[in-house]
Amino acid sequence: MKLTKTSWLIIIVGVFIIILAGLGIVRSQQVNEQSELSEKLAVAQAKLMGIQLEQLSHRQEELEQQLSETASQSKTGRTILSQPIGSITISDIVFDIAEANNVEITEISSSGMAQKELEGVPCLALPLTAKVEGEVTDLVSFITQLNEDLATGAVQSLTINIPETTDKKASASIQLVVYAYQGS
Repeated sequence: MKLTKTSWLIIIVGVFIIILAGLGIVRSQQVNEQSELSEKLAVAQAKLMGIQLEQLSHRQEELEQQLSETASQSKTGRTILSQPIGSITISDIVFDIAEANNVEITEISSSGMAQKELEGVPCLALPLTAKVEGEVTDLVSFITQLNEDLATGAVQSLTINIPETTDKKASASIQLVVYAYQGS
């Protein structure tokens, strides 16, 4: 059977219409999927923004509170360190603590004031070296009270010598530093 031009034209137009219909269906499905995905994306972004804003707001509050606490601690520390060493007779305090704890200071010396930084804060430092004698429990009490009573001081090193015989007293060599804030 021989097909005429008209038959060929109808077949070609029919095939073309079928192809167009298939492409239309595929495109329609793509548009629907794209619409659904766009809606899901918008919902997910809205949820994400809500979560991030909540977390960031909460984190900001925590950081502001930490900053406030740190500033307060810094101010307190600077106030404590601001006490001028000249107005405090450190050696008198050390002798008073020794007397209160029944220990005898056999030697006390200092190399004088020095400029130092304490955790990045400019300070004046007064290093002291002391040798004391007494009962071991009294020596421990003395050293503990030094740390407590000298708020701006710290024991840097300590050596306690306990004799093997009871006829000699125990002794301790102590190095401590007393700080004073130097700044604005």
